[in-house]
Amino acid sequence: MIDRLVRSALQTGCLSVESEGLIRQLLNSQLQSEVDLKALQLLHSAVQQGRVQREAPESVAPPGL
Repeated sequence: MIDRLVRSALQTGCLSVESEGLIRQLLNSQLQSEVDLKALQLLHSAVQQGRVQREAPESVAPPGL
């Protein structure tokens, strides 16, 4: 599921507040697959490089995003 959310953010160039919230819920609720963890690394890199913009204000940014 995380992989799909990340792919959507990479395609649109935007990480919605809703998607970010879902990612947080999924991270807290279950063990993650290697695919999901690699997707999160790609998302983190894309956000840092400015290829994906976050809708959420910086004040609510989780560590690493």
